[in-house]
Amino acid sequence: MIAVRVGGARRPATRRVVMSGGIAVGVTAAIGGWSGLALGPVLGIVAYFWLSRRPFTERVAEDRRVNADLPFAADLLAAAMRAGAPPDAAARCVGRAVGGPLGERLARVDRALRLGAAADEAWSYLGAVDGANRLAQAATRSQHSGVAFAGSLQRLADDLRADRLIAADAAARRAGVLIVLPLGLCFLPAFVLAGLVPVIVAVLGGVLSP
Repeated sequence: MIAVRVGGARRPATRRVVMSGGIAVGVTAAIGGWSGLALGPVLGIVAYFWLSRRPFTERVAEDRRVNADLPFAADLLAAAMRAGAPPDAAARCVGRAVGGPLGERLARVDRALRLGAAADEAWSYLGAVDGANRLAQAATRSQHSGVAFAGSLQRLADDLRADRLIAADAAARRAGVLIVLPLGLCFLPAFVLAGLVPVIVAVLGGVLSP
């Protein structure tokens, strides 16, 4: 198991090295001469760092989508458990209904629960997104009572929606401040030319006049 994980971890890095090396060689061969020898390795290094950053940006985008779907999924999980479904079946059904990155993570939760994993370990497959740790803690506290877990999920969904509204309001206020700053910088030269410069010229003219 450890060897498989290590090989899986090394494979993307090896692929990045091969692709960036191919770009460097291709550019060097296409341009030729000293220019190609100088530009090829530089573009290869740039390509390597760009390829290294792509998984991070993709993971950030995936986590944002999971954050957006988690309150709705928590509502569905609560409804399924109130209807009598065990946590693994609820995770499986909701994962299929929601789909996307969150659906895939809920499918992992389902498999882990069916294989006998502890509640906190199984629900940790949701990842390090807002509310996921609270959901795992609620699952651990109420792993012997589906009704209690359903109630915790309902409260979690409400809390996540409230947090999102607060964050959206703060972002709107911050955007308003950021919009005012460029406008102020645009009006500042006109204010200086129309308001301050004539006053300065008049004062200097009065002082310097004999």
